[in-house]
Formats: sequence, structure tokens, C-alpha cells
Amino acid sequence: MTANTVRVLHVAGSLGTGGTEKVMQLFAAHLDRTRFQTAVLAAEDGPRGALLREAGIPTFVGADAGRVLERFGPQVVHVHRAGWAEPEALRPLRLYRRNALRAGRRVVLVETNVFGRHDPSPGAADIDATLFVSHFCARRYAAEHGIATVPPRYHVVYNPVDTDFFADHTPAPEERDYARPVIGRISRPDPGKWSPLALDFLPPVVRALPQCRYRIIGGIEQARRFVTENNLADHVEFLPPVLTEAGLAAFFNSVSLLAHANDAGESFGLVIAEAMACGLPVVTHPARGMRDNAQLELVEHGVTGLVADTAEEYAQAVLWLLRNPDEARRMGSAGRDKARRLFRVRTVTAQLEAVYCSLLFPAAGGGQAKHAGQAGHAGQAGQGVRASDSREDGAEPLRGSGL
Repeated sequence: MTANTVRVLHVAGSLGTGGTEKVMQLFAAHLDRTRFQTAVLAAEDGPRGALLREAGIPTFVGADAGRVLERFGPQVVHVHRAGWAEPEALRPLRLYRRNALRAGRRVVLVETNVFGRHDPSPGAADIDATLFVSHFCARRYAAEHGIATVPPRYHVVYNPVDTDFFADHTPAPEERDYARPVIGRISRPDPGKWSPLALDFLPPVVRALPQCRYRIIGGIEQARRFVTENNLADHVEFLPPVLTEAGLAAFFNSVSLLAHANDAGESFGLVIAEAMACGLPVVTHPARGMRDNAQLELVEHGVTGLVADTAEEYAQAVLWLLRNPDEARRMGSAGRDKARRLFRVRTVTAQLEAVYCSLLFPAAGGGQAKHAGQAGHAGQAGQGVRASDSREDGAEPLRGSGL
């Protein structure tokens, strides 16, 4: 770490187990530490907070945002949010940016717009760059609002996946047994992350393959009731949540395909991308109307998986993959290659670094982070506002208005 590193403050509502928080964690942990000094601000702590601190990333939890901004002095404030208007959350970030600009310090405000939503509020005008997590989100945004989603104001930066870790901890497609009749599903235990397709396909599959097993992380009460009412308890295993890549790899190693079903669709589909990185073919479905549909950007029908419209088609797709292991292997291999090419954490983080530098140093064509000292803020991290390195040290975490 040198005085010339660019200070980046990632901002989110919480440090929980969701995909938004995981993406923030991966970016914060993988930014080049010879060029970037990173910290995280969140209103609420959670499991990802502990992982960030273990990785040496300072976290400000429940702290007054204005105090954190002034003391840490970031040149890049990167907020991870849904995309719709959140004036209270943006207010301290905008104020810090404006005060810095008045003082002759360049500060940029970047948002990851998780769901590709339009914020028409006056405060959104202070955002220097919007990052969409898929081309689907960028295209829909442009079509709905008549706004050209092009750089430097708009960018597509895919969510990162630690494909190198998964490649090292899962078997290569040529070594995997795709005929093993075990299906996997992962989501949060939230009804909004489910679809009837996630359950309705199972009875016909079990009738055709009585030895079939369905392993579910993120089971909800409706799913447990469905399993009981349809006498499927011998075929379904409900599992606790997993938080680490090692836990995910172990789960993906235990199944032959990923069954994805979510009526709300996906603005990206992090679990899909992770399954692809592990060499699994994916079965999914389109979402209706103008809902999120980036799952179809990841899952190319007949290439990296299969797309089904009905429960009957879904069951047929699952059975076809289990009965045609060579085809499943081909799709799993294609998915793994696609994930490595497009979602590899180091590649995607380098794209994010390039966006930061293009905003901070436009005259230099993006410049280098080594010039950060001329663009930055003289405040010292950790003076006046404490960034917790550990939540077990007995110190009271900072509390205040937060976000």
C-alpha cells in the first residue's frame, strides 16, 4: 500500500448472504492492492462482513456515512443498489462528492445497478457511471427509457465468479459422472426466488427415474409441503445455506445438473454462473413480460444448458440430460469455458478498475492509479472513524445515521 493508491469505498445496505453482497465482497477482495485501497460501508453487518474482515478489508458497519467518507477520503464511491430512487441513501454520498469537487478534488460516484432500474430523481444526476450486470439489463433500460446505455456514463460489467477456485476444486467435465441421477438447486430461502417449475417437474422425473435425487439449498415452506404431499421425501434433501466457495464446490460436486427456476427471472444469475464454472449444464426457463431474463444470456439453449417453458418440458429437459451424459458433458464443458471467459473474477475486476481509472483520469485516457495522490483526499483512513478489522475485539462498532 502506498500514498498513491486510489481509495475505493464500496457501499451497500447490508453484508448479508445475497448475491449483491457477494459481488461486492469479491470486488473488494480482488481489486489490485498495489493500486487500490478498499473499504466497505454498510448499515447492517452479516456473514459477508466477517469474510471481508478476514480478507483484510476494513468494514464500517452502522457508521455515519458522512464521517466515514470524510475520514477515509475515497476517490471512488461505489454504491451497490437495486437501481430505483433511494434519495436518503444517496444524499451523504452526493454531498461528499460535491464538496470534494468544490475543493478541487476529483471524486467519482459509481453505482452497480443490480436490477437495471431507472432512477429519475434529481440526486441520480450526480452518479458518474452506472454499471449493469448483464447486457439484458442494459438493453431493457435503453428500450424502456430511450437512453443510450453507452460509455462513459453506462457500462456492462458482469458479476464476478471465482472460476479459478472452482476449476481447482471440482472435477473437469471429462471426469464428471453426468449420468448420476442427482439434481441440484440453490437459492435464498425466499418465496420470491422460487417458481412452481422448481417443484412441478419432479414427480414425472421420479416416475421415470425412481433412483433420482433432488438436493435443495434454500428450501421454503411451500417446497417442504409439496414434497410431503407428493410422497417425495425419499427423493428430496433440504440442505442448509452455504457461504463459501468451498461449500459451493462441494455441493456442485454432488450433483449432475443445476435446476434453476425463478418466476422473477434474473438480472444476472450468480448461481447459474457458478454452476457453469463447475462444469454443470443448467436447466432454466424464460420469465414473462418485462421481468428479468438474463438467465437466458447465460444459459444458451443446447449450448450451455436447456430452456423449458412448461413443467412438462422442464421434466423432459432434466431427463434428457441425465439420459444423455455425453451431451450433458458437452454443455457442461461449454458452460465452464464461457464462465471462465466472461465471469472470471480477475478479468471482471480488471474491467472495473479500468472504469474507475477512466473516470478519475479522463485526460490520460484512463490513466494509471499511480496518479491517485494528485486526485485524492489528504485524510487518513482510520483517523476519527474506525474501520473494524474484527468484530470480536470487544470494541463497540460505530453507530449513527448510516445509510
